[in-house]
Amino acid sequence: MSTNATVSDFYCHQALTGQVETRPVMETERVLAFHHTNPSYPVHIVVIPKEHVPSLTDLGSAGPDLLAEVVGVVRDVAALVEAERGACSVVTNLGLYQESKHMHWHVLWRGESETEIRSTYGHHDAD
Repeated sequence: MSTNATVSDFYCHQALTGQVETRPVMETERVLAFHHTNPSYPVHIVVIPKEHVPSLTDLGSAGPDLLAEVVGVVRDVAALVEAERGACSVVTNLGLYQESKHMHWHVLWRGESETEIRSTYGHHDAD
């Protein structure tokens, strides 16, 4: 399902045009990963397609190949954060939760120590 409604798109209107400075982490011809411009976590990276894609459930005119490329960059960035910090979360929002109507993925480390993570989540797969 695609929409033609006018929507808020921080990424197309500000981040990708250079109106807001970004600090890139990783980039391909069609995907950009950068440190969040207003981070909520100690490590907070955003991954976006460089063309307008409304959301994960509404790819607009983009094809599944672009989605695969975006997810590949999300995976690579998440692997870097996990290797450096020991943990990582990946989040994308949809519908009313999606403030900017441009598909974007948050790759983050919330700042807990390994002890805090283990006490909160346990590790049932540990030996």
